[in-house]
Amino acid sequence: MSNPQGEGFSPETASAGEAENQLPSPADEQSAAEPVSESDRSDAGEWIPDYDLNPPAPTSPSTGSAPVSDGRVRDVAPLIVVETAFLASTASLIWLINYYFPLGPVLRIFFPVPIALVYLRWGPRAAWMGALVSGLLLAVLMGPTRSILFVMPFGVLGVLLGGLWRRGAGWNFSILMGTLVGSFGVFFRIWLLSILLGEDLWVYLTSQITELTEWIFERLGLLAQPELALIQAIALIIVLLNNAIYLFAVHLAACLLLERLGNPIPPPPPWVQVLLTEE
Repeated sequence: MSNPQGEGFSPETASAGEAENQLPSPADEQSAAEPVSESDRSDAGEWIPDYDLNPPAPTSPSTGSAPVSDGRVRDVAPLIVVETAFLASTASLIWLINYYFPLGPVLRIFFPVPIALVYLRWGPRAAWMGALVSGLLLAVLMGPTRSILFVMPFGVLGVLLGGLWRRGAGWNFSILMGTLVGSFGVFFRIWLLSILLGEDLWVYLTSQITELTEWIFERLGLLAQPELALIQAIALIIVLLNNAIYLFAVHLAACLLLERLGNPIPPPPPWVQVLLTEE
């Protein structure tokens, strides 16, 4: 009777063939030596600890650079929101206290500083949001008119100064740009209040300048009558000079304050440094 399993077949040869098939091949040994990547492990259903093996460098609040990973964005985003809301409420509170309890020019110097600090720490988007939040808060507390008078010029001025300081602009350029924005804010205030009151406040301002000019001409012994163009030019010069002095005071206050908060502005000119050193 013939063997149905073929010639030369025996239990010993079958067990030897099975043992030979169970031995690992060189390719299997090489694949076993290679480390398994996290993606392969996750595809295989293996749990991987939720932490970053190579975390990015932490973001510096002074530079305000954007984080690298999405996890860092989620970590920094609440801090941006909290600081922006806090500094926006600080700017609104300074305006509110100065309106009901005026202390002269002391508090007025700090009107744009909180918004500028938001720009120095977190960039333009946070600064504009801070100015907007300040305006909305003042609109609730004091009405929309006084809210608009804060946003223009002081909210816009804070964003402008923060952007210039963050880019390292010198005091001369930042004071010049701030003077232009502040002067535009003065004329915007005159225009808005003239509409609300139903009277032209520019005429009232020019009449006051006319009386001052006539008094000066009388003291100098001049019999000439000042012309309207001269009066308006003097009014414009007074507005520009007033805002230039105000911006210089804002720069001094920001230089002394923000340096202690870890967000210094560009250094002042040498003659100002001499004055600060002597003090």
